[in-house]
Amino acid sequence: MVVPECEVGVLGSGIVGLVSALCLSRAGYRVTIIARNLPGDKTTEWASPWAGAIILPVETDDARDVRMQRTSFNEYGALADQGPETGVQRARASEYWDNKQQLGKPWYANFLKGFRTLDTEELPLGTICGNTFMALAVDPDVTLEWLMKLLQEKYHVHFIHQEVSSLAEAQQITGCRVLVNASGNGAGILADDKLVIPVRGQTMLMSVAHHAAAKAAGSEIKIRRGKEYTYIIPRIAGPHTAIVGGIEQPGDLSTTVDTSLREDILRRVKEMAQGGLDSVDLKDDVLRDVVGFRPGREGGYRLERDGKVVHAYGFAGTGYRYSFGAAEEVVRLVGEVMTRARL
Repeated sequence: MVVPECEVGVLGSGIVGLVSALCLSRAGYRVTIIARNLPGDKTTEWASPWAGAIILPVETDDARDVRMQRTSFNEYGALADQGPETGVQRARASEYWDNKQQLGKPWYANFLKGFRTLDTEELPLGTICGNTFMALAVDPDVTLEWLMKLLQEKYHVHFIHQEVSSLAEAQQITGCRVLVNASGNGAGILADDKLVIPVRGQTMLMSVAHHAAAKAAGSEIKIRRGKEYTYIIPRIAGPHTAIVGGIEQPGDLSTTVDTSLREDILRRVKEMAQGGLDSVDLKDDVLRDVVGFRPGREGGYRLERDGKVVHAYGFAGTGYRYSFGAAEEVVRLVGEVMTRARL
């Protein structure tokens, strides 16, 4: 195989890998992506196609973290403005907590349009506090393939559909000067990182087309945090459909759908929708059951350089939320490697 001249190789074509390749290409680097799975592959070997994928900021007092979230939100907002072909849409969002009382407003209160603290009577049963604002929903089925096409046609990024056994092999095959390791769960072996741990998730793609109340409930992002992690996320590619979940099970590698969990998810979703989804049921409205494995890492994501390798993995269920912000860091770190190489 003759590979075009490559300055930066990207290992992994999940959302962090694709967006890193995009930002590197924008910065003028010649990029090659090598990955076991590419957009369009439907396997639980990787997480990005199965993600809930909402761009909804979370509270933090870490300045870099805030900057990364802001960057991603603005970039996905620009994609939403381009039209439905990008797979990104703006949607009203409501967030709730069932295990804490929020003190003061979060950093994103003055960043997101339409931000408002919810009144007590607006909260679902069992929750303590919440906010509402305009956020963004991403449809992975559309967005991953759209990004791949953009990279190929506009930036001439070369894709190699191949599994590798080491970072050195990826560097050798791509012929790159710098390798970006965005291999997700694969980093446990490829980077010999004992902190990497897959986090099992189970969701359902559901029809919400029964009547006006269900359509309205299914067109708004809702997320409950705390003891009962639950969400409703609208999908742009399937009119009147939504992803509902969820669960987080670190270290559980079962790909079998847990039928009892389906019932529990629907119970929690209906409660959070406050009557809007009472008409949906498991027999008639589940279009697809989804089991996936988020690329988790004890202690948080890894975003740093090590010699001629830049690591960007371990984002668990926040890969979409951080992708453009992480990619901005990747470009900076790649620049550092290139500068050191010239000295």
